[in-house]
Amino acid sequence: MSIDSIQLTSVLVEKLYNKHLYNFNTAGHNTSKEKNDGFKSLGNNEKNILIIVNEPHALHVQEDDLKLLTGILSACKLSVADVALVNTDKNTFANFSTLNETFNPAIVLLFGVTPDALDFPMEFPLFQLQQYNRQKYLSSPSLSEISIDKSLKKNLWDILQKIFN
Repeated sequence: MSIDSIQLTSVLVEKLYNKHLYNFNTAGHNTSKEKNDGFKSLGNNEKNILIIVNEPHALHVQEDDLKLLTGILSACKLSVADVALVNTDKNTFANFSTLNETFNPAIVLLFGVTPDALDFPMEFPLFQLQQYNRQKYLSSPSLSEISIDKSLKKNLWDILQKIFN
């Protein structure tokens, strides 16, 4: 008996192929808002850029840090709508897997958050562009640290130019 002559019953085919290739219920709908419901985030994630901070005294980020961040985004020809900003202090269940599944980021920027704090599968030093899983990662000091240190600003800007140019 050859493999080409095997006959499968309809019940067996249904059990083997029980998942749809296409979900017709979400066709034409923006599901990113639905997927983000479990996370408190700022921005619309229009360009799949995830920014992760740890700000204990703010819902998303401190006002001064937000000014710095919007300036950084503007210099990279981006806006808050282009990114998703997640504060790990307000999203204690945030880890590498849930963030990837929820936001599907192409670029992940960590400000004051270490990769191991989010159970990332790799370690990388500050200001080193890291490629993994067809994604780009950058770890840097917190936004408040960067705002008071010109050398940190310069290091950050040098790497951001490589990412966004």
